Amino acid sequence: MHEPLTIAVAAYEGAELLDVTGPIEVFNMLNRCLGESAPERPGYRIVILAQQAGPFSTCPGVKIVADHAWEDLPERADTILVPGSPDDALGRAMQDQRLLSWLAAEGQRVRRLISVCTGSLILAEAGLLKGKRATTHWMDLERLRRDYPEVMVENDAIYTRDGMIATSAGVTAGMDLALALVEEDFGRKLALTVARRLVMFLKRPGGQAQFSTQLRAQMVEGGQMAPLLAWLRENPCSKATVEDLAQRAAMSPRNFARVFLRETGKTPAKYLDQLRLEHSVALLEETTLPLERVARDSGFTCAEQMRRVFIREVGVTPLAYRTRF
Repeated sequence: MHEPLTIAVAAYEGAELLDVTGPIEVFNMLNRCLGESAPERPGYRIVILAQQAGPFSTCPGVKIVADHAWEDLPERADTILVPGSPDDALGRAMQDQRLLSWLAAEGQRVRRLISVCTGSLILAEAGLLKGKRATTHWMDLERLRRDYPEVMVENDAIYTRDGMIATSAGVTAGMDLALALVEEDFGRKLALTVARRLVMFLKRPGGQAQFSTQLRAQMVEGGQMAPLLAWLRENPCSKATVEDLAQRAAMSPRNFARVFLRETGKTPAKYLDQLRLEHSVALLEETTLPLERVARDSGFTCAEQMRRVFIREVGVTPLAYRTRF
């Protein structure tokens, strides 16, 4: 790579401020890290686009200065990023034929096309998500599914990748996606450096879930699993196995696994791991208990099991997590 990778942020009047600036901070931090460790290595060139060059207002009223109008980008972008916005501004952007036409054309030429939050609805309106897996803010998932049935909507993802298109969930999830792109472009070591500088996770606890397991339980009230999930809320540190849960639900293990996955979006084993992970994270942050005690009090069979789950889901060991946070 001999030239910087151009990130073109396709903003518009009323765009969500953090959808624009959050990913920019991640890309810029990569540039700063490179400047310190490998100044000869090009990083990112960040260009902000809008209806026209000059200042435009974001959702909270903060003004940002666009470098160019959408159509006037003087170079080929490597990546186009489309931010989201609240309903009024989003509706105007989705009806802006200039923006949609430009995206439809440029979206076929760039190496990557990404969205933050409800920016995925703009991509869908431009016809760029047909047959693609995508996500958006949890409040707009049903709208994306209803209005664009050709899109394969993923309910429970911080971000999705489908070929050259990536979509992310609400607001700060755009920073998670930006960090994943940094890792893709510059490697894990530099991505970890960026994450540390920004006090971010390279991968959030709980994997890619938009919701905690406790919130997930509240969202499926009324289903067959509701009594069991209520019991798990009251007994988050239970050492119950999947077989124990199936027996408590009065189902065969096979039927239990099928119904549980349908209602929660996760397998019973994954759900238990994440429930225990969330509890252990709280203990690591708030107490000085030994790791073996944290594991036992969180429902893990031992510290080694907790360690394996941490490495798989968070990307660091429990001890490294405690040291850092």
